[in-house]
Amino acid sequence: MKHAIGWALLALFSVLITACGGSGDTPDLAATTSTPDQTQTEGPTPTDVFPVTVGSGDAAVEIPARPKRIVSLSATATEMLFAIGAGDQVVAVDEHSDFPEGVPTTDLSGFEPNVEAISSHDPDFVVASFDPGELVSSLSQVGVPTLIHPSAVTLDDTYTQIEQLGVATGHVAEAAALVAEMQSEMDAIVAEVPQRSEPLTYYHELDPNFFSVTTETFIGELYGLLGMRSIGDEAGDGSGGYPQLSPEFIVDADPDVILLADAECCGITAEEIAKRPGWDQLTAVREGRVVELDEDLASRWGPRVVEFLRAIATEVAALEPVG
Repeated sequence: MKHAIGWALLALFSVLITACGGSGDTPDLAATTSTPDQTQTEGPTPTDVFPVTVGSGDAAVEIPARPKRIVSLSATATEMLFAIGAGDQVVAVDEHSDFPEGVPTTDLSGFEPNVEAISSHDPDFVVASFDPGELVSSLSQVGVPTLIHPSAVTLDDTYTQIEQLGVATGHVAEAAALVAEMQSEMDAIVAEVPQRSEPLTYYHELDPNFFSVTTETFIGELYGLLGMRSIGDEAGDGSGGYPQLSPEFIVDADPDVILLADAECCGITAEEIAKRPGWDQLTAVREGRVVELDEDLASRWGPRVVEFLRAIATEVAALEPVG
């Protein structure tokens, strides 16, 4: 079964790499975006002005001309590119990119990128969410600028990535409009959420090994907008925001809502978790507050986070008052 590995597993993977002695360095998402005639503070870059530089320091990427042959190795970046109107410049995307319909999906891997396979598509710009060590340098040697957009930690990271792709592809105005639209729609969704005297507590299950999230993660920020608090906050120290909880801890915490991000990949459903020892007595299970999440919406940090927020808000609004 297809399993689109997204921001959560990428972030968890990064935590494990860092713990094992990796540098953990990622590009500065708040970095500058400039052209020879323009500074960061002078407003949007004109779409017809190249070269442009996206990022700063070691993460800076110079794009000499408006890309005509883009390869995306990130399902999230693919969604961003098409959402800002750069779809006709995209010639190939990775095996997990499946939205919007009709994207040029290939067998390219974003997690084990093969430079030769990527180069076979004759790209003039590559965007990826992960560099295992030699992707950027190898493509640079053949003159292909590569932008690494790691999994977002905050919503602002998402907006910055969209804006940077707008500059990189010559779609500045479209990217700015998309960000403004997302912000407006999310504000409207949040405004409709019923106010509660106490935050709803939740358990977000990433996989059957009980890895979860804290409020400090990207998806935790989304839940927080809806007045929700993770039970993982009590066990998240040193976990990078993705603690592995024990079944006993979850039962003791008795969350108001359970959200399953492993339903599609692993067959974990409301019926299945009710069979776990003691879980049939959980409030969320007894009162039908178990939500089986759409895998793609729950694992990508692109424009469709609005759909994810709306879906969760609908579920929350339908719950009986808590607290």
